[in-house]
Amino acid sequence: MTIYRLGVLAGDGIGPEIVSATVEVFKTAASKVGLEIEWIDLPMGWDGIKRHNDPLPKVTTDALENTHGWILGPHDSVAYPPEHQGKRNPSGALRHTLDLFANIRPAKTMPGIKSVAGEADLIIFRENTEGFYADRNMFAGHGEWQITEDVVVTSGVFTRQAIERIAHSAFKMAMKRRKKVTIVHKANVLHLSMGLFLKVCREVAEQYPEVEVDDYHIDAMAAHLVRRAKDFDVIVTENMYGDILSDLAGELVGSLGLAPSINTNENLAMSQAAHGSAPDIAGLDIGNPTGIMLSTVMLMEWLAERHRDEQLEEVGKLVEQGLYQSLKDGIKTKDLGGTASTSEFAQAISERIEKTVITPIA
Repeated sequence: MTIYRLGVLAGDGIGPEIVSATVEVFKTAASKVGLEIEWIDLPMGWDGIKRHNDPLPKVTTDALENTHGWILGPHDSVAYPPEHQGKRNPSGALRHTLDLFANIRPAKTMPGIKSVAGEADLIIFRENTEGFYADRNMFAGHGEWQITEDVVVTSGVFTRQAIERIAHSAFKMAMKRRKKVTIVHKANVLHLSMGLFLKVCREVAEQYPEVEVDDYHIDAMAAHLVRRAKDFDVIVTENMYGDILSDLAGELVGSLGLAPSINTNENLAMSQAAHGSAPDIAGLDIGNPTGIMLSTVMLMEWLAERHRDEQLEEVGKLVEQGLYQSLKDGIKTKDLGGTASTSEFAQAISERIEKTVITPIA
């Protein structure tokens, strides 16, 4: 039987609390199905700075090479000491150096959670390595130049290779879902850069004739999400647009604090909630772990497909079902109007997992 090794980078602010709660819930689910997972704690953020004078120390990146995947907690990079400012934050550094080109961000209505958008179930595929985010455009450097005190120039990079692979990822997902892809761009103004993005995505679409394809300008798409989020299935777009749209979609279906995501390439996967570190409530045991828990459910699904292991998929299902049932039963953290602490919410999920009757996998 395979023993899966998963890295745990707890991070800053509420990170240690919500990540610890997540690991405990997944330990319960793994035990339920007889799956062995080794959880490997690795320094990141303030813990990395204190122990190694680096928010993403080499000891951590080296260790990740020997894992099947990992959980990344939130970071508070804006508060790091001056000598660490101006560098890529831990999240950006991992995405860039490990070429985690696909940031996959679902937005789905949940039981017991009020949704501004009504019913919705969509996934945004955000190209993660280039586009208009300067810190991910360059082999070295950050892609921004201050020409004078009053003039700044920033770069955007678009390549056929990067567009093709994120488009294929989106279309492959659509084939498993409702077979619809929406391409989001601004090719009417950015004729060359976003024009290439739209052109290449359309070319890739020809290889998936069963999938219905449409496209929208980014400004119109934001309005369409607010008005009719339920009509969208898979959305594919560049880095910055994907970041903005996924935050909007997460809030529309309940709260950005609930929004999960996963960062992947063909060989590696990192679960990461879409929200920040919330340092103002750190240590109070009131942070909502839903986002990082559902991100880790996505990690389990990715690992299950890669390793063809139904037990991994079952672990993810148990956690997701236990979490949804807890919300449906009115057990919520303070941010959702409830009274449960972080640890109490995790305990409620574990209790529901324990009570679940499952059919053993042959």
